[in-house]
Amino acid sequence: MASLRGASEVRWGIIGCGDVCEKKSGPALMRAPRSRVVAVMRRDLAKAEDFARRHGIGRAYDAVDALLADADVDAVYLATPPGSHVEIALQVAAAGKALYVEKPAARTATECETMAAAFEAASLPLFVAYYRRGYPRYAALRRSIQEGRLGTV
Repeated sequence: MASLRGASEVRWGIIGCGDVCEKKSGPALMRAPRSRVVAVMRRDLAKAEDFARRHGIGRAYDAVDALLADADVDAVYLATPPGSHVEIALQVAAAGKALYVEKPAARTATECETMAAAFEAASLPLFVAYYRRGYPRYAALRRSIQEGRLGTV
């Protein structure tokens, strides 16, 4: 995979285009500058095609391998249930694509470590959708912890 640094745009493939993708991250990926969703995957092809049609996305698949074989996909947003994250993440790394995985990243710390190791070995970025840490209330909580106002944590 070519580095995403300096890319004129990131072409996304979405695996698991259900409610989370419909309401939260999907619209964000579609609206972000230098970001374009080019393909979606859902086990139910009719639902994948419906999502693609409603959002102006060119391709829909019903198999992970098919989406990962799409040369136009630079990066993958994974929005399936957490029980499938580690298996699919390893496939994404093997396909040479960056991954943005919905939280929780996996079911266990060991699964997370397995995912991180695969992406590190492949020199690929792995991101987790923990966007809430940027919210003001969480920033204030972090400061309180760092300043020791809550005792030893």
